[in-house]
Amino acid sequence: MTGSHRAATTTRRDTRTAAPGRRSGRTRIRIVLVTAVSLLVLVTAGAGWAYLRLNGNIDTFGADGVSDDRPAAASDGQNVLVIGSDARTGGNSELGGGDRNDIGRSDTAFLLHVYADHRNAVAVSIPRDTLLDIPPCKLPDGSWTETRHQAMFNEAYTVGRTAEGNPACTQNTVENLTGLRVDHTVVVDFKGFSELTEVVGGVEVCVPQDIYQKDLNPGRATRGKRLFTEGVQTVSGQKALDYVRIRHGIGDGSDIGRIKRQQAFVGSLLKKVRTDGLTPAKLLPLADAATTSMTVDPGLGSADKLVSFVMSLKDIELNDTRFVTVPWRYEGARVAIVEPDAGALWAALKADRTLDGDDAGGGGEGQETDSTPSADAEVRVPAESISVTVHNGTRVTGLAARAADVLAEAGVTVTGTATASSQDHRLTVIEYGPGHEEEAETLAALLGTGELRSGTGGLNVVLGQSYADQASRTPSSAPSGVPAEVTEGARTADEDLCAGLSYG
Repeated sequence: MTGSHRAATTTRRDTRTAAPGRRSGRTRIRIVLVTAVSLLVLVTAGAGWAYLRLNGNIDTFGADGVSDDRPAAASDGQNVLVIGSDARTGGNSELGGGDRNDIGRSDTAFLLHVYADHRNAVAVSIPRDTLLDIPPCKLPDGSWTETRHQAMFNEAYTVGRTAEGNPACTQNTVENLTGLRVDHTVVVDFKGFSELTEVVGGVEVCVPQDIYQKDLNPGRATRGKRLFTEGVQTVSGQKALDYVRIRHGIGDGSDIGRIKRQQAFVGSLLKKVRTDGLTPAKLLPLADAATTSMTVDPGLGSADKLVSFVMSLKDIELNDTRFVTVPWRYEGARVAIVEPDAGALWAALKADRTLDGDDAGGGGEGQETDSTPSADAEVRVPAESISVTVHNGTRVTGLAARAADVLAEAGVTVTGTATASSQDHRLTVIEYGPGHEEEAETLAALLGTGELRSGTGGLNVVLGQSYADQASRTPSSAPSGVPAEVTEGARTADEDLCAGLSYG
């Protein structure tokens, strides 16, 4: 018994001796698991905090000011309107925005087309003094303006005369001008731009000559102190603002020359961001600074939407990001758009063709829309069986007669031509009654453009600016792609900083 008891005691002692080792192993595993879970919670909480912070930064403008008469989305690419605003609110007056009680103005603007392949992008600058039509826009009291003809482009942003400006009106104007649907609009003001350049540690620029205070403010009585020294240098904050805003006393002193330098600056900024790396540690402060003084459309009005859009651009290389200015000429002290060159540029973007004429549509077959009728629509309904009335919805004299001649030559019976009730139609509309849809498709095919809309009557064509732009290009002179003047004047985001900085 004694031996058995001793043996049992020994066994229990051995068991007690072995247990701490096993507990130590289990404890280590628990510590690792707890640590991992804790880290996961911290990372998740950090990401959640970051998203909440970014969401709190983002301001949106009301979609109710965007026109109902919009171009259809024509490709898988995206068009983003970027507006640089000198709105006087939120600390901008201290950075050169002027009187804080004044109205907000658009200082610069470009339309960024991201091709469907997400490997190419082109930014088209529109000079602020460009003469064009500003379509109906919504006022603060809920009413809508009448179309304004031969107005300056930057006046669209001032419609309503509010301190925040009117980005929806600028979007309406760009859609009316280009025939392209603007998928998103982003407004960056002075303060946001200034902080952004500081967060990235400054941006390299090229200055062709010494620049003084009087060059930035021609109203000064004296030259003032020197702001920039000739040569390549890094700028941020106020100095970065001065560089992109300066016009007089540098290059040829024109707004077009300033646009060239702004394009070079944006390219240099993109290069700096890409060089630093697209890591969370780099992107969070960048996103925080960018969203603090940024106003966007509701489609980009949350952190996840904004991040998703930015990440969709990650595969676009610097040499595939190009900057151009809409084809232009001087008209007195203002700028006029040159046709058919501008129309050819918009058509190329709509078809997802690069400036070099390459297909950047992402390899898809494309989708039919009402404005691009199927090829077999021409043969399904003989032109000889169609009767239609043609209305001129533009201010282009004789446009209805020219379209009527085209249709009559194809065999269509044109029962009459007339002036539409309004002359500010951007798109050509083909109205059709019950049983006439295929005939409407045939008309769209014959005209080469046309959005189909069902109605209660027979067939009516209301010609828009889309047909006027197309009709201005005869077969003998129609450009096969983007005009050489546009492609030759383009610059890439990785181009030499000092190359082509002034129109003059």
